[in-house]
Amino acid sequence: MRGNLFHQRDERSTESQTVAYYVWLALSKNNTVLIDAGISAATAESVDGLDYHGSPIDLLGELGLTPDDIGTCILTHLHYDHTGVVAELPIARYVVQRRELEYWTGPWAARITREHWLHSRADTEHIETADRGSRLDLVDGDLDLFPGLSVHAVGGHTAGMQVVRVDTDRGPVVLASDASHFYENFEDDSPFAILHALPDMYGAFDRIRQLAAGSGTVVPGHDPLVLDRFAALTDVPGAHAVIIG
Repeated sequence: MRGNLFHQRDERSTESQTVAYYVWLALSKNNTVLIDAGISAATAESVDGLDYHGSPIDLLGELGLTPDDIGTCILTHLHYDHTGVVAELPIARYVVQRRELEYWTGPWAARITREHWLHSRADTEHIETADRGSRLDLVDGDLDLFPGLSVHAVGGHTAGMQVVRVDTDRGPVVLASDASHFYENFEDDSPFAILHALPDMYGAFDRIRQLAAGSGTVVPGHDPLVLDRFAALTDVPGAHAVIIG
């Protein structure tokens, strides 16, 4: 129901609202980058009402890729639906904002009841293990990871929320992830219900628009309309994948 998904209630709050879940691949001649790690199959079994189309690992296989092909995994934030298969990527370097990891491993998240179901402690522990193996890049703010691909700290939804900007043939694409769950969030200046800091949510909307540079493309994190607005990737059955750029 929309009333559970938007910070401000209105006349549409009792209407239903579908939530979609995405991971993204950014491909170049030299790099294969997974952006977020989705929901694991085991976790999906415990989520009521979830129409699960397969783990990110399954989807990689449908594209002719294996977990060994993923050299970098950018984690926009550390909620369970974005970290699900981190333990199944044997060589990937993880890219996460330092503030995000410190929040989830610090004293406060454990004391906030809502945070318990949003977070997978096992996934975070794996990321910490990756740090000991020099496979974790902790970012402070904005960073150009590769030519044409950068991450940008925005906060708001979580303490260290980051978005990803990718240069493509059709112009810049901003993968907003949960900085804007739906198109409606940033287009109508209407924050999602689950947030860490409300003022930063509005700041995130401004930053997303700036990164898109007017003519760019913003892709929200959970809007089913994404599948309608971009061309289907026919290699993946069921029209559950699109290509941008």
